[in-house]
Amino acid sequence: MTYRRISYAVWEITLKCNLACQHCGSRAGNAREKELSTEEALDLVRQLAEVGIKEVTLIGGEAFLRPDWLEIAKAITQAGMVCGMTTGGFGINLDTARRMKEAGIQVVSVSVDGLEATHDRLRGKKGSWQWAFKTMSHLKEAGIPFGCNTQINRLSAPEFPRIYEHIRDAGIFAWQIQLTVPMGNAADNSDILLQPYELLDVYPMIARVAERAKREGVRIQPGNNIGYYGPYERLLRGGDAWSFWQGCSAGLSALGIEADGAIKGCPSLPTSVYTGGNIRDYSLRTIIEETEELRFNLGADTPKGTEHLWGFCKTCEFAELCRGGCSWTAHVFFDKRGNNPYCHHRAIAQAKCGKRERVVLKRRADGKPFDNGEFALIEAPIDAPLPENDPLHFNSDRIQWPEGWAEETEVALLVGARV
Repeated sequence: MTYRRISYAVWEITLKCNLACQHCGSRAGNAREKELSTEEALDLVRQLAEVGIKEVTLIGGEAFLRPDWLEIAKAITQAGMVCGMTTGGFGINLDTARRMKEAGIQVVSVSVDGLEATHDRLRGKKGSWQWAFKTMSHLKEAGIPFGCNTQINRLSAPEFPRIYEHIRDAGIFAWQIQLTVPMGNAADNSDILLQPYELLDVYPMIARVAERAKREGVRIQPGNNIGYYGPYERLLRGGDAWSFWQGCSAGLSALGIEADGAIKGCPSLPTSVYTGGNIRDYSLRTIIEETEELRFNLGADTPKGTEHLWGFCKTCEFAELCRGGCSWTAHVFFDKRGNNPYCHHRAIAQAKCGKRERVVLKRRADGKPFDNGEFALIEAPIDAPLPENDPLHFNSDRIQWPEGWAEETEVALLVGARV
């Protein structure tokens, strides 16, 4: 019988990158020491198919900087799995796009993290925004469906509606969004992170854009740290009765692979704590089935599933279902999972009690790929003065609404939209 617990894998095939992003969790730039050889990578493709993986997304660093990347993509396709790719798009010309199509890459997500000046600032290279849109035009001409992914932080949030218009016009079919969290380079640039209380202004904006995207045929794909039982939960997750967050899927349906063969239950999780093993030492099946680092979510729907919770999440009415939200987000803030400051329901509940939460850096990260520091959670009265000298503070007044949107009615806070 084929093993089916994990169905989707995200594979960092190299850490080499041609950008220098302020928010890069893996601190990509140079290749890792001892990245998998072509022979080892192709053997891993075989093992992925054997354990029942249905879809593999190739990432980096920048995946196309690995010389044999299209050979790996072709092998994934020939093994009967869907091959996708996430890219910064800096340098994919039309010939490359056509070779991607020939290799069987079926879908591509291009990172766009702001309007031109903001995107280039975040991505660390002038011209990166222009290249992202060139890449999308090349993918379109080559016949590869493409979407975008966007990190929402204090730099990109004000531009969010205008970002949508640009990528919609470029021809995307889907848009994955997630909040920037303090992993890797983002841990060193924590001033760009949204504060928990700023979610109260962020989510009405996201919902208004999401409703427009729905009307215009663009699918919103919320990342694992978006939402959580606020009034827009079902709108953001698809619109039907069962469209709501149902807990971390690391090790349950998801798998993360690092370029040197390290295996995690989710590609975003910190390497040091969540690596179950390396495929040079154990088979993929053994790592998935036997290592505790990939089994921490198997207690879902049992009392064990909530034992790790602490702080607000331990007391929450959604604790058993939610299990503390995204493990990655909670861990990189507090150096352990189980208490998630990036929760819309939480921000609303705290505001109703007259409270406001913010996070403050307590310990810096070490400077390694997929590392994190530690933040202190500060609770204050909702009307307390905000810290001075905070030029990136986000509120609804800073949102850059495109012309023609001003007359539209904002998304209603429907009681029926709540879980």
